[in-house]
Amino acid sequence: MPHSLPPVTRALIIACVVMFVLEAMTGDLVLAYLALWPLGTPAEFTGALGFQPWQIITYSFLHGGIGHLVFNMFALYMFGGELERVFGPQRYLNLYFIAVITAALTQLVFAGVSGGEPYPTVGASGGIFGLLLAYGMYFPRRMILLLIPPIPMPASVFVIVYGVLELYLGVTGTQEGVAHFAHLGGMLGAWFVIRHWRGRPPSGRR
Repeated sequence: MPHSLPPVTRALIIACVVMFVLEAMTGDLVLAYLALWPLGTPAEFTGALGFQPWQIITYSFLHGGIGHLVFNMFALYMFGGELERVFGPQRYLNLYFIAVITAALTQLVFAGVSGGEPYPTVGASGGIFGLLLAYGMYFPRRMILLLIPPIPMPASVFVIVYGVLELYLGVTGTQEGVAHFAHLGGMLGAWFVIRHWRGRPPSGRR
C-alpha cells in the first residue's frame, strides 16, 4: 500500500482485505453473523442470529468474491484518498459510514417490500457510491476515464450517468444479485451530509 495513501482510506482497504481472507478461511460463518440480512430473517435460516443491528456496518467489510473486492478497493483507492485529504480523517470517516448506513437501510426497506427468500448483502459499494457522489460534487470538472467502454467524461457527468444507470437496473431488475437501491441509498446519504456541511436544506445550518 503506497505510503502516500491517507490513513483512513488505507485502514479501510486493509480491513476489507483482512475480512475477505477471514471469509475464505471460515466459509459461511462470517456471512451468517456479519452480512446484512433482511429484517425478520429466521435465525435458523442463517445458522446464526438472523438480522442484527451491527450488520448495518459490518456488511461493508465483506465481499462476494475476488472481483467484487478488487473493484471496490480500486474505487476506494481512486476516490477515497483525495476526498480524505479534502475533508480530513474525521469528516471523511463520517461521510463514508453514513453512506454505508443509509445504503444498508435502503436495502432493508427494498428487501422488505420485494419479499422473496432472504439473502445476505455484502460489500463496501454503498460507502463507495457515497464517495463517488462527493467526488462529483467537489471535483465536477475532473476527468474520469471509464474502463468499459473507455470514454472520458467529467466527474459530475459520470456521477449522473452512474446514478441513472443504477436506478434503471434496480427498477427493471436487469442485473440480479446486485444491490442497486443500496448504491443509490449510499449516494443519497452522502448528499445529505454534504448539504448539511454547506448549511443548505434540509438541515439549513452549518
